[in-house]
Amino acid sequence: MMENVYRSGLGFDVHRLVEGRKCIIGGVDIPHDKGLLGHSDADVLVHALCDALLGAAGLGDIGTHFPDTDAAFKGIDSMLLLKRVREEITQLGYQIINVDCVVMCERPKINPHRLEMQNRIAEVLQIAVDQVGIKASTTEKLGFTGRMEGIASQAVASLYGPLHPKG
Repeated sequence: MMENVYRSGLGFDVHRLVEGRKCIIGGVDIPHDKGLLGHSDADVLVHALCDALLGAAGLGDIGTHFPDTDAAFKGIDSMLLLKRVREEITQLGYQIINVDCVVMCERPKINPHRLEMQNRIAEVLQIAVDQVGIKASTTEKLGFTGRMEGIASQAVASLYGPLHPKG
């Protein structure tokens, strides 16, 4: 009989704010004068979340699965990446217990979009909205986030599943 255990993972991501790009955070296009720079849509929250889920399952990181050197991921919607991560971890027998994320920035304000982000992420992960935590924090105008040069995000994920996944 396979032993099931609880596993947790931590994710972190940063993207620079630049003119001429959309500001997509948590799968939501947020009106802002700058957007996030990256190979994909640069969704800093979803990238941190992918890393947390992959880490909890012992599967490495987002760069290993979706390298920025691969043209197939150029401009891709990060919610598609999140869906692929969910598919991979559930195929290994893991159940997502909860995810919790924090977005660090002065602007744009995250709270007005928080519920939409939670709904989008819950839908893609096929979990209940109350299993998705999203918070925002300024950095009290300190560092690159305080100077509004970029946005950072951290995420944790809890999974339940096999001690040693098949594969």
